[in-house]
Amino acid sequence: MRLQVTRKQPNARMCFVCGLENIFGLHSRFYELENGELLALFTPRQEHQGYPGRLHGGLAATILDETIGRAIMARYSDDIWGVTIDFSARYRQPAPLDEEIRVIARIESDGKRTFEGSGEIILADGSVAIQGRGKYLKMPIDKIADFNHEGGEWRRLAEDSDPTTVHLPDTRKS
Repeated sequence: MRLQVTRKQPNARMCFVCGLENIFGLHSRFYELENGELLALFTPRQEHQGYPGRLHGGLAATILDETIGRAIMARYSDDIWGVTIDFSARYRQPAPLDEEIRVIARIESDGKRTFEGSGEIILADGSVAIQGRGKYLKMPIDKIADFNHEGGEWRRLAEDSDPTTVHLPDTRKS
């Protein structure tokens, strides 16, 4: 299915997952989609490997957890984040290095203080590598992090490579 990107989410300066200046990080970019889901794009490098040529399983869980936790921002605002209460992953096949990987996440249930979400890491051929589910506490960003989230530590950066539409397989059947 082809979906419109409605908004790009901000990146931090040094976050491991989205940090623009973290030389060891994943440098992920996050895009809100017209159907309410959140898309993350990143390309794992050699320093992110577990087994040779494969993304480390812990790092796969990290990007999946982050994407599900950020999905709540698409519903409310940049100021509300999901703090992980419980997370689980199911590894279906290895994720390769040095090629762009897509992560898709959605909110499954939304309560007053918590929400539950799910997501998948999708490979270039459209197959699902890893599935995740989690429960998250809704928290304002200023209660979570000690940084100026309205200044240079946290910014929305437009890039020439930012997609305006994306084609995604229907991962809920997988």
